Amino acid sequence: MLYWATSLLQSYYSGFRVFHYLTFRAILAVLTSLLIALLAGPAIIRYLNRIKVGQIVRDDGPKDHLKKVGTPTMGGVLILIAVTISTCLWSDLNQYCVWIVLGVMLGFGCIGGLDDYYKLARQHSRGLSVKQKLGWQSLIALIVALFLYQHEPFAQQIYLVVPFVKETYLELGWLFLILTYFVVVGTSNAVNLTDGLDGLAIMPVVLVSGALAIFAYVAGNVAHAKYLGVPYIAGSGELVIFCAGLVGSGLGFLWFNSYPAQIFMGDVGALSLGAAIGMVAVMVRQELVLFIMGGLFVAEAVSVMAQIGSFKMTGKRLLRMAPMHHHFELKGWSEPKIIVRFWIITVILVLIGLATLKVR
Repeated sequence: MLYWATSLLQSYYSGFRVFHYLTFRAILAVLTSLLIALLAGPAIIRYLNRIKVGQIVRDDGPKDHLKKVGTPTMGGVLILIAVTISTCLWSDLNQYCVWIVLGVMLGFGCIGGLDDYYKLARQHSRGLSVKQKLGWQSLIALIVALFLYQHEPFAQQIYLVVPFVKETYLELGWLFLILTYFVVVGTSNAVNLTDGLDGLAIMPVVLVSGALAIFAYVAGNVAHAKYLGVPYIAGSGELVIFCAGLVGSGLGFLWFNSYPAQIFMGDVGALSLGAAIGMVAVMVRQELVLFIMGGLFVAEAVSVMAQIGSFKMTGKRLLRMAPMHHHFELKGWSEPKIIVRFWIITVILVLIGLATLKVR
């Protein structure tokens, strides 16, 4: 909206041309979403407390988590509001990329919100059934994948980019639909599994979003894309603004979600944020790089699958409890120590992912 307004005003004053620079608008998006989150956070926390939207804790989990019962959840709504407003204010809304990532984020947010609602209504840690949740997630992911598969000029870039290897692109064809499904749905659920400790999931989301903003900037610029050997995706540069909004809103949410948390994001936040970064990775053709940068999310998801598989096949558990952050809790690690160490690991993985831009 403001981007459009400044485009009109630049004919009267040339200084408004600064708003055409992605980097400048990205800074504004970070600050806008951060400010919205910081200002609206206390009001949302008070409202959720008043309507008694409190966290439901598993009775078989670490005993320290029992003190978290009643802490307001569904705080992901705060992130969604801040991201949506900042993106609409500072991005070029004529670009289809913007609407796709916003639509996916809000769509998965609705699924997560319904899941949270059922948990609260039933006063149980189980909300939607696995079939219901995966069914709706699959529907959204496949509709978007089919649109991109048929949409020009994006359809000309449907191949898998192999990191660390120069100009190695694997033609996907219809396999693009399957890849998009697994990246979007998989990342969504992986972030949701990671969201088990105060601030554990949101900071990695911020770090990965910031890195994806750099990839989007490169992919949306013909010269940079050619120089660094990545696919040029017309219009994808505007995803920088969306990613910047994620960074700002995530930091604003962390202000209230840091240990000890005043609010939790709930499934409405975790599912939507995971789907959002997965969709951005698909749009800029960096699915494998996301696998590297989001290694923490991958490890958390694999720990759950390994735990279930081991118990079904042998009757024994590999971990004391899954996801793996609970395993370390039961080993005696303090919650803040687990959180910070996992953040450090994510910083390292993000740097490795960014290195793929030059190491080819």
